[in-house]
Amino acid sequence: MARKADDNGTPKLKRKVYEKELQRLQAELCRLQDWVQDQGLRVIVVFEGRDAAGKGGTIKAITERVSPRVFRVVALPAPSDREKSQLYIQRYMQHFPAAGEIVIFDRSWYNRAGIEHVMGFCTPEEYHRFLEVTPEAEQFIVETGIQLIKFWLEVGNKEQKRRFEARIEDPLRQWKLSPTDLESRRRWYDYSRARDRMLEVTDTAYAPWYIVRSDDKRRARLNCITHLLSLIPYDKVTRPKVKVPGRNNKDKYDDEATLQGRRFVPEKY
Repeated sequence: MARKADDNGTPKLKRKVYEKELQRLQAELCRLQDWVQDQGLRVIVVFEGRDAAGKGGTIKAITERVSPRVFRVVALPAPSDREKSQLYIQRYMQHFPAAGEIVIFDRSWYNRAGIEHVMGFCTPEEYHRFLEVTPEAEQFIVETGIQLIKFWLEVGNKEQKRRFEARIEDPLRQWKLSPTDLESRRRWYDYSRARDRMLEVTDTAYAPWYIVRSDDKRRARLNCITHLLSLIPYDKVTRPKVKVPGRNNKDKYDDEATLQGRRFVPEKY
C-alpha cells in the first residue's frame, strides 16, 4: 500500500501534480539549455548524498527532456591502477565542460570525503589533504569562469532503510543494492560525521552546498530542479522559424518494395 505521508508527517505529493509540475520545469530546462549554448556558459553540477537518497532519479528528471550533448552526465567507476597514481582530481577534470555545456557529476571528487574515508579506501593523510586543498581547487575552477553548483541529497534513517528493503524484494531494483550500500546502514553515524566535516570545510561562498531533503522523491526532484533554474540566470533564446521541406521527387523510386524479403523484427505488439 502506498504511503500517504513521510516520517515527518508531510503528505506525499500526488503523481498527477508531480507530473504536471515536472513537465513545466523540464520545459524551462530546455530554455536554459538554449541559453547555455547561446551564451557559451560552462556549468558543473555535483550530486552527492547518502546511499538511496535519490540522486539517480533526480538526475534522470533533469536530463530526460534535454540534449545529452549539452547536459552531460558523468558517473565514473572505481579508479583503475593508472588513475590511482594520478593527481586525485585529474580523472574528474578531463570531463569538465567546454563552452555551451552543463556537466552533471553523479558522485564526484567528494567520494574522498565520504565513502573513501568511511570505508578506509584512502589513508587518513589523503583524506585530510583533500579537505585542505579542495576549497582552493574549487576557487580556481570558479575563477576560470565555470559555475560550480553542489547538491547534497539527505534521506532520513527510516526512509533509507525502507528503500533498501524495497530493493531486496524488487528484481528490477536489486542491482542498485551493493555490499557497500548495506555497510552504509551500519555506519550511518560515521557517514553523518563525514558529511558534517565535509560541509564545514567545503561549504564556501563561491561554491556553496545546497541540501535537498529527499524523503519524498517527487518533492525532492521538483525542489532541486527549481533551485537549479534559479541559480543560472537565463532568458529565452529566439529560434528562427522552421518549415519542414517536401520530398525531392527527382529520383523517385519504390523504396518500400526494395525492403521486401529483409529481416524485420516480429510485430508482437
